[in-house]
Amino acid sequence: LRFKFNPDENAYCVTGLGTCKDTNLVIPFEFQGLPVIGIGDKAFYVNTSLKSITLPDSVTNIGDYAFSGCTSLSDINIPDGVTSIADYAFSNCTSLTSITIPDGVTSIGDSAFRHCSSLTSVTIPDSVTDIGEYTFEYCHALKSVTIGNSVTNIGTHTFYGCSSITSIIIGNGVTSIKNSAFSNCPSL
Repeated sequence: LRFKFNPDENAYCVTGLGTCKDTNLVIPFEFQGLPVIGIGDKAFYVNTSLKSITLPDSVTNIGDYAFSGCTSLSDINIPDGVTSIADYAFSNCTSLTSITIPDGVTSIGDSAFRHCSSLTSVTIPDSVTDIGEYTFEYCHALKSVTIGNSVTNIGTHTFYGCSSITSIIIGNGVTSIKNSAFSNCPSL
């Protein structure tokens, strides 16, 4: 694996596969005696051979496009310490069937799970306050969604084109639902 040192945090971030050929990847808790706290922007971008990834509890952030286009990725854990899922982090992960968003996450970025066409259900915990634009757009297999009570904003096109969705539970905190958030959801 490739790592980048972050002097502000005195820790490392994974920036890519390097020479690693594993398809079932386990990210280490530490590198050169220091914690691994992040998955960098585009770290595994369009890696079509990765099937599963295990992240250590030390990881607190997942960067933009970190796993975007990993079309064989069917299993990933998001550790409890993660506080935000960046823009396009898991977009076009077409084999991903389920995802558990841990209680520490406060924001889910724009297009974070866009085109995850095998994703069937999502629970957004009470810790999340903001769901970005296009976040679950074209998740055709998505059947049900539960949105926690702390979410105040559901962005533009968030669930656009989720043609199988039949049930959405919206928490008490939502004050704003943007344009086309649930458009083109004929089964709802």
